[in-house]
Amino acid sequence: LQSIASADMDLNQLEAFLTAQTKKQGGITSDQAAVIAKFWKNHRIKIHESLINQSRWDNVLKNMNWRVDLKSQLRHIDPINTPVAIVEMELGKNGQESEFLCLEFDEAKVSQMLKKLSEIEESITSL
Repeated sequence: LQSIASADMDLNQLEAFLTAQTKKQGGITSDQAAVIAKFWKNHRIKIHESLINQSRWDNVLKNMNWRVDLKSQLRHIDPINTPVAIVEMELGKNGQESEFLCLEFDEAKVSQMLKKLSEIEESITSL
């Protein structure tokens, strides 16, 4: 069942897998294969969702807000008038209190972040 769940087998894959298991020395019987197939057909979605939830990090991104501010002055530096992006993220699990993360990016960091996100997008697309 673990192999079936990790591969998230469709019905054709399941049938081929179970047939191979019944023909294998010390494998399962055809009755056992029928029970496993019926169980998988009835509970596939729940098992898949459970595996996804177990493989996630503790927190998920619940919300994200951003804005651009103009940094006008620092303590030891004359007025600088440079734009900065402020990104606020709400992280947490459903039903639990959220945590908030605030990030500040200058123009160079925003460009670097966009480049990295583009690389991630390309990787996902290629898969």
